[in-house]
Amino acid sequence: MDVSLDSAALAKSVEKEGYAFVPDSRFTVMLALDAVQPRNWNDFASSWTDMPLDTYMADGGRYRRRRFGVFSAEVARPIRRAPHQAHFQLRNYNTLNGGVERWFEPIPETVTNRPTFQGLLNLSRHLFEAIAGNVAWHIEAHQFRIEAGPATVGMPTPEGIHRDGVDFVMVLMVKRHNIQQGTTTILGNDRRELGTFVLARPRDAAIVDDRRVFHGVTPVMPLDPTQPAYRDVLVLTYRALTNSNIA
Repeated sequence: MDVSLDSAALAKSVEKEGYAFVPDSRFTVMLALDAVQPRNWNDFASSWTDMPLDTYMADGGRYRRRRFGVFSAEVARPIRRAPHQAHFQLRNYNTLNGGVERWFEPIPETVTNRPTFQGLLNLSRHLFEAIAGNVAWHIEAHQFRIEAGPATVGMPTPEGIHRDGVDFVMVLMVKRHNIQQGTTTILGNDRRELGTFVLARPRDAAIVDDRRVFHGVTPVMPLDPTQPAYRDVLVLTYRALTNSNIA
């Protein structure tokens, strides 16, 4: 479902359908002006360069680079950076890499304190609280670079169609370079396909109610195998710490 409305209408659409694809033209309008100012956006996007490899891949893959950050938000208080910690998922949510503590390099504060990152945090919180009400949040931020090459298929979701084990997820396209495919598929609780789309342009976004739908992304391959090929996304996950207002 392609949503071309404002943030309040977007929240209502996600509440009704369980997900939304938001094209870059509409997502950009919803962000604070400082967040999309070219210099700020370019600084944000350039922070995907030289990220360390994800060394926890149980499939032995060397196609994913990653950084990680944790944030918290008390009710009606600003989002703040939390102490760095491990990322952990139960195996029933991540059958490939779940069940172990995974320690990733932290996203630098020079990235998270800047207007673009702060604008994304504030917008996503506003959207999810329009659905869930005013609750306290545990927020995790993941910078992913998926690389592909002549002999390497990049796997954005190597665990397959899945849930993340949280309440809400925002996936933001930052940059696609020399890649093809990478189709997002959304499935309902009954595993019926609800929609497919491609995050193709910077600031294309997927908004997901993780309690109600599954999601996954097809592998990516290079258009020109002689050149670098990669897919950069930011994933923000929100888990409510108080559930009284969660349906």
